[in-house]
Amino acid sequence: MNEAQLKDVILNVLGTIAPDADLDSLGMDDNIRETLDIDSFDHLNFLIGLHDKLGVDIPEADYGKLNTMRQVINYLSAVKA
Repeated sequence: MNEAQLKDVILNVLGTIAPDADLDSLGMDDNIRETLDIDSFDHLNFLIGLHDKLGVDIPEADYGKLNTMRQVINYLSAVKA
């Protein structure tokens, strides 16, 4: 899966978590939680959604590494490789 495909999946999952959020305002290095104004519970649901869509296990220890779009794409690219 390439970066564009991963970004599409990420935005799709974020759209289900924060349907009223302006996903176009989310830059590659913006903090997802701050930019979209989602709380820790929604962020957890986002990570669960990624697991459901991609079949990727994300250990709790890695949650703090997934704050920006770039970090999520890089992480998913590494584990999907």
